[in-house]
Amino acid sequence: MNPPSTILVTGGAGFIGSHACVELLDHGYELIVVDDYSNSSSQVFSRVERVAGRFVGTVYELDIRDRRALAAVFDRHSVDAVVHFAALKAVGESTRMPVEYYDTNVGGTTTLLRAMHEHGVHHLVFSSSCSLYGDGDGDGGPLGEDAVVGPGSPYAASKWACEQILADVCRRIPGFTVMALRYFNPVGAHPSGLLGEEPRGTPDNLMPCLAQVAVGRRERLHVFGDDWDTPDGTAVRDYLHVMDTVEAHRIALEHLGDMPGMHVYNLGVGQGSSVLEVVAAFQEACGRPIPYDIAPRRPGDVRERVADATAVARDWGWRPRRNLAGMCRDAWRFQQLNPSGHAGSARQTNRKRVTSCG
Repeated sequence: MNPPSTILVTGGAGFIGSHACVELLDHGYELIVVDDYSNSSSQVFSRVERVAGRFVGTVYELDIRDRRALAAVFDRHSVDAVVHFAALKAVGESTRMPVEYYDTNVGGTTTLLRAMHEHGVHHLVFSSSCSLYGDGDGDGGPLGEDAVVGPGSPYAASKWACEQILADVCRRIPGFTVMALRYFNPVGAHPSGLLGEEPRGTPDNLMPCLAQVAVGRRERLHVFGDDWDTPDGTAVRDYLHVMDTVEAHRIALEHLGDMPGMHVYNLGVGQGSSVLEVVAAFQEACGRPIPYDIAPRRPGDVRERVADATAVARDWGWRPRRNLAGMCRDAWRFQQLNPSGHAGSARQTNRKRVTSCG
């Protein structure tokens, strides 16, 4: 099979989705994008076009759980493969609203699979997560794809449920191929400063919180726990630049024809950074102190997650190229240039609201 040329991107207005659109446009792909803008903005697409120097394509405003609306998109376009980002994604929030997470993440994935199968589209790159490992094997070492799965939150459990469904579909439908990418902690922004992470409400992740404190939108950072069994007492994560993350998604598309079935790969740097180490790196990037308080641990949080990403390096030759300093520098540049987020972009994209097959 030749690499697919027309890609449906779900959740394409989101943080990783918008950067993936740039990566795919830069490499000659044609895109159809769907998003419901529940945690994103349609304004991002004019910026994607400025960065890529190409029109995004056709963008549909819809909820991927809407079976008729999604089927209408497949009716109108010849799709070669799907890159599936659309999901709710905050660990802490998922512990407060578990039903919504299962409904959106699992229900949205099964609706997408139905539409794909009915239209003869059997190639998918799935946005999975390292959170399904829970606390890993408990030894603090890097986690390989065969590490013990132990989801500690509804978000993580929803991703694991999706992976199990996808694996079963691959077993039962000849030729169905899924690349499930379990990435660790994507952060940073496009180096142009035009695209970055813009969560609605109070950010649930560390890097956007740091950026908002640094720019004056928030007073202080809350560090959740300083009593973890780590060198400085704060939780350790494997941070991965978003541009490295989306490069791996593009390479995954190129390998969809290698062998049918379900394939799982970790994406990470292979080195952990504690919360306080990230705070220090961000202070260096922005040139100002970041005030913070120590808060209690949050439900669903774990001590440490670091990737063993040797499998993807061996099979595809993919390795991340950007370090923590670059991640902080790019995130700070985006925040400085966009103190109010993506709003205010002038040029509009060809957007359509699809509500039925009509």
